[in-house]
Amino acid sequence: MPASLTLHALPPSHPCLAVAKALEIKGLDYERVDLTPGAHRDEMASIYGEGNVTVPGLLVDGEPVHGSRPIMARLEELEPEPTLFPAPIADAVREAERWGDEELQDLGRRFPWGAMHFRPEALGTFGGGEPLDPAGTDFAMRFVHGSWKYHGISCELLAADLAAFPAKVEHVEELASEGVIGGAEPNAADLQIGSTIRILLTIGDLEPILAGSAGERIALTHFPDYPGHVPAGAFPAGWVPAAA
Repeated sequence: MPASLTLHALPPSHPCLAVAKALEIKGLDYERVDLTPGAHRDEMASIYGEGNVTVPGLLVDGEPVHGSRPIMARLEELEPEPTLFPAPIADAVREAERWGDEELQDLGRRFPWGAMHFRPEALGTFGGGEPLDPAGTDFAMRFVHGSWKYHGISCELLAADLAAFPAKVEHVEELASEGVIGGAEPNAADLQIGSTIRILLTIGDLEPILAGSAGERIALTHFPDYPGHVPAGAFPAGWVPAAA
């Protein structure tokens, strides 16, 4: 009998995007429960244990599995084929998945919220709508300010992140050239890295750095549809490095 699966998620979350794609690849039926941003922390902790307040979480026959990497590993146990960790390169895929989770994933939070500090009307586009009107922008400014506090964002941190970003894009390029990601069949590292890059493609300031890259190709292949756009010029002049 197939396992009963319930995914707890937030609609804009890129780790949730990765896990949902993995479930699709595995052909596993599941129930998705989208939580309310902000209020989700208490509900996640009540289901997945104290301290586990972030999404995604997956209940497998009532057993809680928290975080995108543990969920990917559990899905591999439930349905080994098609594999997310192909045998010839499984260790390299796991290391690239770890890097995507620990080194890249937070940029998918800090860069969009960082850019929307300077262009708060763009928040409306992430729900699939138009840029916000003045009243909506007043609300967005308060919401974005709260998100900066929640994610520990500062201008100093953003500037440092942006300066280091081309090196991360180059690392993705190296992983693709080594055959670890970007193959005919997606693996766990493709999903972990591609979902973050897909979010970053919504930021006009980053488009020149990502244009034509392996990361862009992987992101658009596996996650073609994602709403939101922050026009170029959001970040202050001099913060965004020139494209190579």
